[in-house]
Amino acid sequence: MPGFHRLSLVDQSAEHLREGLRQGRWRGQLPGVIRLAEDLGVSTHTLRAALRVVEAEGLIALSADGRSRHSSPKTASGKRVLRVGILRHDVHLTDDLQSNLFLIEAIRHLEAAGHIVFSYKKSMIELKHDVRRMALQLAKTPVDAWLIDAGSRDLLEWCATQQTPCLAMAGRTGGLPLARTGPDKVPAYRAATRRLLELGHRRIVLIVREARRTPGPGNCECAFLDELATHGIPTGDYNLPKWEETPAGFAKLLDGYFRTRTTPPTALIIDEFSHYFAAAVFLARHRIHVPEQVSLVSTDFDSVIAWCQPDIAHIKWDYAPMVRRVVRWVAAVAKGKADRNVINIPAEFVAGGSIGPVGKG
Repeated sequence: MPGFHRLSLVDQSAEHLREGLRQGRWRGQLPGVIRLAEDLGVSTHTLRAALRVVEAEGLIALSADGRSRHSSPKTASGKRVLRVGILRHDVHLTDDLQSNLFLIEAIRHLEAAGHIVFSYKKSMIELKHDVRRMALQLAKTPVDAWLIDAGSRDLLEWCATQQTPCLAMAGRTGGLPLARTGPDKVPAYRAATRRLLELGHRRIVLIVREARRTPGPGNCECAFLDELATHGIPTGDYNLPKWEETPAGFAKLLDGYFRTRTTPPTALIIDEFSHYFAAAVFLARHRIHVPEQVSLVSTDFDSVIAWCQPDIAHIKWDYAPMVRRVVRWVAAVAKGKADRNVINIPAEFVAGGSIGPVGKG
């Protein structure tokens, strides 16, 4: 019968450290020796010996100045584990359902593979899309890979110059050496615009955030403007307006279109379902009927749509291939492989009851 082997305090402490690292208890920089010793209930001498054991296994590493230790992207089994950071467009998960489900599933799969995944505490909106502020915050956050959710062109240009690998989840990466995945909405935007034109609409407005308009219109926005121009409709700020990205700013935009102008839009295409819902509430409050007086199109899908009768005209796509793409990209980074492939997912326009002919009512 084999004898009972009792682990020394150093070995026990080292195992506690391994387990804490595997579970993501300590991310990036580890607490100091005194704090760790108190957490584990051992002396600082024992803790330092345990740290040397775990450091020798490659699970932690000293900083360049030798004053602190950081978690290392390697597990005790030798499999590399990445610390994956997510910079959200909106940290409060108020965007469309498809994006939320995609991100939740991607995180679940990455964590199941053993990676440590976290969202940065502030969103792009909270950082006011200020590239300098975002770059400063990202540079100070120890990660092995970044997932950038619907980043602006300026931010993605900065990401393309960094050594830390970045995957753009949607966002404007055209021509940049960055990996990307996301829905290809350009054909769907064209289909939605053409359908509205077929129904007799000429005063069509596309409402998107500033990141989609500057430094110039994105691909989807260009497709929308091109369709109008092809049908002889002059385009400008009326069709792709500037607005302050706050609830009050959005209300002011709609108020200017429908309560001030003598020629209000007959159709709105609205990016992000939260904005679509806000527009629908505004129109209902002012007794502007949909689709009799104005047609509405959401460029995203939300579970609310499935409960609407008649349903809402919208754009949808399958997020499952995007999840697989993220998981494979992180796996490639973990193996030290450079993956800058752009893999877009087809999106389709679904015509619903929220659009109709001009002057129907």
